[in-house]
Amino acid sequence: MLGEKTLEKVLKSLGLTENEAEIYILLSKRGVLKSREIARQLRKDKSQILRILKRLQSKGLVESTLETPKRFAALPFEKVLDAFVKAKRDEATLIENAKKDLLLHWKNISRPRIEAPLEKFVVIEGTNKIYSKISQMLMETNNQLSLISSVPGLLRAKMDLFDVISSHPLRSKIQVRVLTEVVGQSSNAINALLERASKVGINFRGKNPDLGVRPFPRMAIRDDEEVLLFITSRTEAPKTKKMETSLWTNCKTLVQTFSTVFEDLWRNATDIQQENIEGDTRRSPPKTFVISTEATVREKCNEILNSAKEEIMVMTSSHGLIELSKNITLLRDWSEKGVSIKILAPTTVENLKAVQELSKYCEVKHAHESHLKTTLVDGTHLFQFKNPVFNQEATAKEPESAYAFYTSDFEHVAKTKAVLNDVWNNAQAPSTVTLESLLNPPMPSVDPFHKAKADSPYFRGSFQIEEHAQGATTEKNVLDKILNAKKIIAKDPLKDVNIMCGSSASAVIHPPAGFNLPDMLINVWHCDKQSSWGAEDWLAVSLWLNTPTGYRYVPVAHVTDNPEALEFRKGVWAGTPAGKNCQLVQKDQFHVQVHSNTLFAGWTVPIPLFPPSRVLPPSCILFEGYGALRTTVTKMRAPSGRTQVTEANRFNAFVTFFHPTSKYSGSGTDGIFNRDVFFTAYPPT
Repeated sequence: MLGEKTLEKVLKSLGLTENEAEIYILLSKRGVLKSREIARQLRKDKSQILRILKRLQSKGLVESTLETPKRFAALPFEKVLDAFVKAKRDEATLIENAKKDLLLHWKNISRPRIEAPLEKFVVIEGTNKIYSKISQMLMETNNQLSLISSVPGLLRAKMDLFDVISSHPLRSKIQVRVLTEVVGQSSNAINALLERASKVGINFRGKNPDLGVRPFPRMAIRDDEEVLLFITSRTEAPKTKKMETSLWTNCKTLVQTFSTVFEDLWRNATDIQQENIEGDTRRSPPKTFVISTEATVREKCNEILNSAKEEIMVMTSSHGLIELSKNITLLRDWSEKGVSIKILAPTTVENLKAVQELSKYCEVKHAHESHLKTTLVDGTHLFQFKNPVFNQEATAKEPESAYAFYTSDFEHVAKTKAVLNDVWNNAQAPSTVTLESLLNPPMPSVDPFHKAKADSPYFRGSFQIEEHAQGATTEKNVLDKILNAKKIIAKDPLKDVNIMCGSSASAVIHPPAGFNLPDMLINVWHCDKQSSWGAEDWLAVSLWLNTPTGYRYVPVAHVTDNPEALEFRKGVWAGTPAGKNCQLVQKDQFHVQVHSNTLFAGWTVPIPLFPPSRVLPPSCILFEGYGALRTTVTKMRAPSGRTQVTEANRFNAFVTFFHPTSKYSGSGTDGIFNRDVFFTAYPPT
């Protein structure tokens, strides 16, 4: 037996609103009623009831009497259904009779058009959902799937991955390439993975296994049409219980960007299957051995280093860089003998002074942290350490176990040299100026390299930092301000206070020549809903330009996904080129994602930079916080005259900029990540 709710659904499917269906059912149950009686029983306004009754009359579902006041009655339900069926039949007959004429007319006015799919971002959270998406991408692969993953990640997902490949209808035609790391993994895990992979035809390679460089970032690319990128901090443990987060995009430019990154990593990786077959044979020649004591390592290393005639290449840790600077006398002596010294290491705020000292006698470039510390002498001698030989404090604590690996085997050394040279050629020399000092340079400040821009008429001013203090607040105070924030509506930048709370990041990018871009300062914000304009992602780009107070980074472009904030931002950026170059984008065209100590921003639309007349193409930027958390309070004045106060829980950050041509890795002096930030801006006084 049909209930009243079911009848309501049927009536709604016939075109009635919820109120119309309610009144029709009431009249059917109670018989003839006055509008006043209907209003009383339904507890609605009489005038509203009269309007609804008129609509029901026009639809032929209700009749009224001629008396005053009128009474209303519902037509029998069977007549209503019959009338509806007849109307639909007549409508279908009319369309059927006119079908040929309609199609002919449509053919004359229409033109074939193939529309490209909307380029967008989608956030996927949760390990199961992420690997389900990768399985879907694999099933839709027509040519090639490229995957970068950790060994634990592959082992967790291997049943889905391998089963999907086994059942793929184009299994014999598609190519599946997987790039992973082998350093630090058990041989049993690697062997189990390779055994299963060989049965389904997966091609595995290890990223720079002799250097221990991580196959970063983790991602999946399908047919150059879509990419899924994992957003996880480099410092997080592989077995973290935190929810995995990834970003998916079909933006052609970004897919091309990550395809370029993958191909570069793949080209310099090693075939794991071949490595596995060779096993220990490569490490068995007479000139290859393991040294297990500190004294022996130091003696052998000093002997080889002192015999250097052409080149010493060192890949070490951020702390190892500091230890190297303590041996500056040795480095100076080698340099004076004509030996070229090249050092690769993560550059941070903490070791910046050491970089400056070492740069007097060595070439220093920034590189990501590696598992192994490597020293290559004259392209013929190779050392790999658990800790660098220069690190005297660390070595004293090492147990009597395998401490260093040495070889002069030509094939092994040549291969490692090629990998080191590739890392070196793609690495950047670290800037000796920190981001925070760039934001507030001494006045006046003229950079001869940018002197050609000095006569530009476009700039009336830039942001001026008036106060900057570390430790002036506490981590708890910043968090409490964010949690207890009350939304303040702001419409007029000359009159209203506004707040923003959430996370933000800033980085100086020094693009290589191939990017065809000037040096940039990029600021990114992820605003929470209690901010003045609600939830918002925005980005600002600044260029190093001349101002009345000297050269500074001047805002030239602004991008936001919140239409409510757009006009206000134009007022805030008044006095800079960004005031006339604010761009509104859709939320799936620009996205900022915060995960642990990592912030990722990506955009699928080009961003004009004015001046000069260049365009920042669809790109991505990744900030990875490192070191100790700091609390800061900064007060600055905008060109519009607004006073801005920023209270933040801050990390220094490594920066990776993914450009369509390649990727750029910035040192830890180039970026900051405000994990928690509360921002208040006051109108000009």
